[in-house]
Amino acid sequence: MRGTVRSLLLVVFLTLSGTKLFALDKQDLHKGGTPIPAANGAKTAVQISPEFLVDKTRTAVLIMDYENDILGMMPESVQAPLLEKAAAVLREARQAHVPVIYVVVRFRDGYPEVNLRNRLFSSLKESGRLREGTPGAEIHEKVAPQPGDVIVTKRRVGAFSTTDLEAVLRAKNINTLVLFGISTSGVVLSTVRWAADMDYKIAVISDACADRDAEVHRVLTDKVFPWQATVITTQEFIKAIAAKDVK
Repeated sequence: MRGTVRSLLLVVFLTLSGTKLFALDKQDLHKGGTPIPAANGAKTAVQISPEFLVDKTRTAVLIMDYENDILGMMPESVQAPLLEKAAAVLREARQAHVPVIYVVVRFRDGYPEVNLRNRLFSSLKESGRLREGTPGAEIHEKVAPQPGDVIVTKRRVGAFSTTDLEAVLRAKNINTLVLFGISTSGVVLSTVRWAADMDYKIAVISDACADRDAEVHRVLTDKVFPWQATVITTQEFIKAIAAKDVK
């Protein structure tokens, strides 16, 4: 376990070594700390944290891999709180008219997308999990998509890999992602890395994410993600998104 943690931190150090860190999106604040209006002049911005100002017209919420097979890998004591928090985030996002995008991983019959060299997906093929049309590949009913939501299907780990997610975001003029998913060390980590490289503003809802290794989840949310994203809780998101727009 210690070796895993050290490896994660080493990757971050090597990736960002020599880069002077500033609070994320500090350009969105005046020097005195007062938020400025949304870039398009619309009064649709909310402040999630002192460093993170969100224009609701250019933000999307990503819920990732909340499928029955994947939730089933988590202890039952973890599943209920996760679903409760995820449902609360989705409810508030829809009320604020923030687009909700589902990202799911599914494979065709016979798993033609799975290469034998891929250790993770080879094990899924052997177990028959996440096959299209099976109950295990469906999104859990407690966080089921609603009319108007978008579902993006991937064949790999990250939300952008093998998907048209970027095309969807461009079509909606999105530049900010509020995301959460299962697992923290899988889809969340991969998506944060890719989105940061593509210059999106990112917020990770930490308590709506989970990993089978609680220590890996802690290290990622406490020490790794803050280099490239703002890490918040469900309640912080709800409080911010339900607040009056910044004037």
